[in-house]
Amino acid sequence: MYGSYSGRGARVRAVLRAGAVGASAGALLLVAGCSSGGDSGAEGGDGGTKVPPIGQRPKAQAPYWVNPDGTAAQQAAAYAGRGDTANAGLIRKIAEQPVAEWIGPDTPRTQAKGFTEAAAKADRDALLVLYNIPHRDCGQFSKGGASDGNAYRTWVDEVAQGIGDRRATVILEPDAVLHLVDGCTPEAYHEERYDLLKGAVERLKRQPATSVYVDAGNAGWQSPDALFEPLQRAGIAAADGFAVNVSNFYPTAASADFGRRLSEKVGGKPFVIDTSRNGNGPYTGGDPGENWCNPPGRALGEAPTTDTGDPLVTAYLWVKRPGESDGDCKGGPKAGEWYPKYALELARNTK
Repeated sequence: MYGSYSGRGARVRAVLRAGAVGASAGALLLVAGCSSGGDSGAEGGDGGTKVPPIGQRPKAQAPYWVNPDGTAAQQAAAYAGRGDTANAGLIRKIAEQPVAEWIGPDTPRTQAKGFTEAAAKADRDALLVLYNIPHRDCGQFSKGGASDGNAYRTWVDEVAQGIGDRRATVILEPDAVLHLVDGCTPEAYHEERYDLLKGAVERLKRQPATSVYVDAGNAGWQSPDALFEPLQRAGIAAADGFAVNVSNFYPTAASADFGRRLSEKVGGKPFVIDTSRNGNGPYTGGDPGENWCNPPGRALGEAPTTDTGDPLVTAYLWVKRPGESDGDCKGGPKAGEWYPKYALELARNTK
């Protein structure tokens, strides 16, 4: 449901090869047919248009790192290189915001080290998502995950080592707790999953500057009563808080209300809200079983910020990467792959 690694592995490798991970906001963009560098902006081939490089957001407003070589930045530069300033401007709505980096199954230490070093050089915090729990997504679009519990523990340990003492905010395992509650994950895997989640929280919190938020579903659950005990078993007490609305579309107000009610059940823990695609709320015009998968007419939500006006809401974050497909539905590519048409639609629909 949340996007596989199939489209991210190549992107991560390209970023590492290009040296963008570990570079500052003025990093070189490597895109087929266009490039940008330094303070000169970007200029494409024949008819290309100069555009300013992707920079960081004001730290007081959004302390998270903007990847200057993210997929959205590459697409924006490609449009500019062809002189398509309208579409370049639309995609920059995504490219200029800090979005989460999803750590893939291969080379987790290298990925975590690269992203956190790049963020540290820009004096920002890295925003990371760990999504590799065994039996992930119950065999749906984003099925997969670590081969077994020991492989997962090793993977989490390598992520933690890669983070080191640098600042990072980690969103832990979207869907993992929710699928224990909704019956999607077979009962035989429940005890192991609770143990793995609790262990992951404890291991990550050994890093001195790492914050951990355990995924806790979305406002589609009218009551948090079914979630608080599973969250407790998953180690919420040792975490910094929980995350709601990851990769979903519920309005921020509804997500905040749901989070407050859940917070009361788990010791007053604060939470973060994924606002990446909730600008127009959820889609209700199709098959209810697939309304979450590349739904039409959606829009970007509130920009990432820690200035939420609510002491319980630590931040609005873009956890789901806007423009990446939810799965091969409604004409989209495989989960996690970049979907240019959908990225443009999200940006175009944003008020």
